[in-house]
Amino acid sequence: MPSPGSRVATYLHRARLIDSLRLRLRSPSSSFSPPPPPDDPVVALHGIRAAPTPLSALAFFRTLPSSAPLPLFHALASRLANPASLPDLHSLLASFPLPPPPLMRLRLLAAAGDHPAALAAFASVPAAPHRPAEAHNLVIHLHAAAGDHTAAVDAFGAMVREGALPNGRTYTVVVDHLAGAGFVDQALEVFRLLPSLRAPRTTRQYNVLAEALASAGRFDQLRWLVREIAAVDGIMPGQQTRAAIAAMREVGHVEGTEDFVEELSPDARIPFAVGDAEGEGDSDEEEEDGEKNMSKAKEMALKPWLDPRELARALDGWDPEEVAELEAAGIVWTPRLVCKLLRAFRKPATAWEFFCWVACRPGGEFSHNHHTVARMVTILARAGRVELVERLLAKVRADGILLPFATVRLTIDFYGLSKKADAAVRVFREADSICGPVSRPNLTLLCSSLLRTMAKCGRGRDATELLEEMMTRGVLPDLQIFSGLMEHLAGAGDMKGVHRLFGMVRQCELRPDGHMYAVLIRAYCKQERAALALRLFDEMRSAGIVPDSPTMELLVKSLWREGKLREVALVEERCEEMVAAGGGGLLPGAALGHVWTASAADLNKVYEIYSGCFSQPDAEHVTADRAMV
Repeated sequence: MPSPGSRVATYLHRARLIDSLRLRLRSPSSSFSPPPPPDDPVVALHGIRAAPTPLSALAFFRTLPSSAPLPLFHALASRLANPASLPDLHSLLASFPLPPPPLMRLRLLAAAGDHPAALAAFASVPAAPHRPAEAHNLVIHLHAAAGDHTAAVDAFGAMVREGALPNGRTYTVVVDHLAGAGFVDQALEVFRLLPSLRAPRTTRQYNVLAEALASAGRFDQLRWLVREIAAVDGIMPGQQTRAAIAAMREVGHVEGTEDFVEELSPDARIPFAVGDAEGEGDSDEEEEDGEKNMSKAKEMALKPWLDPRELARALDGWDPEEVAELEAAGIVWTPRLVCKLLRAFRKPATAWEFFCWVACRPGGEFSHNHHTVARMVTILARAGRVELVERLLAKVRADGILLPFATVRLTIDFYGLSKKADAAVRVFREADSICGPVSRPNLTLLCSSLLRTMAKCGRGRDATELLEEMMTRGVLPDLQIFSGLMEHLAGAGDMKGVHRLFGMVRQCELRPDGHMYAVLIRAYCKQERAALALRLFDEMRSAGIVPDSPTMELLVKSLWREGKLREVALVEERCEEMVAAGGGGLLPGAALGHVWTASAADLNKVYEIYSGCFSQPDAEHVTADRAMV
């Protein structure tokens, strides 16, 4: 083992051991006698992850000392999380040195398809103030994978009613479920709604939709999808998306696919000495007698092991000795690998050093493209390195390179974390020169990101003035923008600004949702102006919107504190009437919608699409508003 001071050398030594272990785990003899355990727990960890089947991973784990560290138990549990290995998974969970947290237990049992145990684990996840989005995602996927469509839809509705905010993974599960059930148009409709929900569009979503559209020969829509992944979201295409693009090119639809040609074929410079890491360890096929006769080429079709996170840790600090080791390693740098490594660095300074170093390799073997530049820009923006961001943006403008729209938006968002409001305004005003012409809907999203950044930087009044400027330019803000600014100004005690924004909502002819009313009522109650809060409550009731329980309780307490006992009784009576009119039960635990992100209307729209696909034709249609509120 190399000296501890040489971290890159240690990493490379481990990589060779892991490659050797991967090959031995795939040899026919490993079925009868697993390879001896390595001394290094990191090598053992990756050996478990790289085992060709769950059974071989279990056999290898049993050769390890009984005092194996907890991460090895977690790695094996992930490998056993499938229906065929369920008994082994239950046995392993019972032998954990420390009981796994409820969310981890839910994740493993859901992946294994154990409905009763997974639902019991979900019930044990703390529900105050609401369960994490990932817990709901796992349950929705659990029902969808089992073909229980109604239960999946109900789980999504319960998630929103509980007050959890659906995230990118939530919508990935929904899109995958819809497309898998044959509702490709509805999956696309949900996909198109994601920007207005401020939810990221993911590689998995693109893979699912691209595969479905290519299979159906719907290449016009696939061409739109390809444009979105390149120019808007700036996501590197996954395996299924690349296959769909190749199929589209084969039938003559090459327009807009020219930038993906290099992605469609493997890089000949990369030696396939030890393995194809993509999807490795996902195979659940059983060992068969015929496996011994597989060709040697197939056995050796594994790409050399490379873990960007481990390599980034080894390079932490960018020590010259470590850099020399990296240079001598002869790694073939590709934009995909560089992006992964940039993302894995903990320190922006180290990421910047690597970004500059990799572009200066002898022979010009690597050149940065819009993907790597976009990743570096967002890393620097998050760290508040304004000068470097502007240098990079000036360079790509001079070279005629357009970055994805998502990079502009993320840069503005991250300037909010680093408190660089003026820099965010400059990026906003130069958006057209950075990513090309911005459509009206995307301009609204940029406006939302900028106003949120201004609020995070404590410049609420400037944000309000900027909002008015955007409106004069024809940009119509949505409810999420108004709710977010109202909440910020109310927190700063600027009730005049709140009044002004509410007047602008009416001017834009927008219909306030339950979350906006909740924000306003809370603001007035905290300012001890319960009479104005009561007026909003009456307006809310007239609009047919049921208040959430926490908001109603706060209003009652405020009225009680100000001695308005008659009004307290009136509020409670009217709440009971609204609950009775809605079919009984209780007030909702949370207002539908979230500041800056999702409005009640958009959430209801997603629910309406999702539930409409799986409702019985002869069943009475239940509107999303009644089902969700």
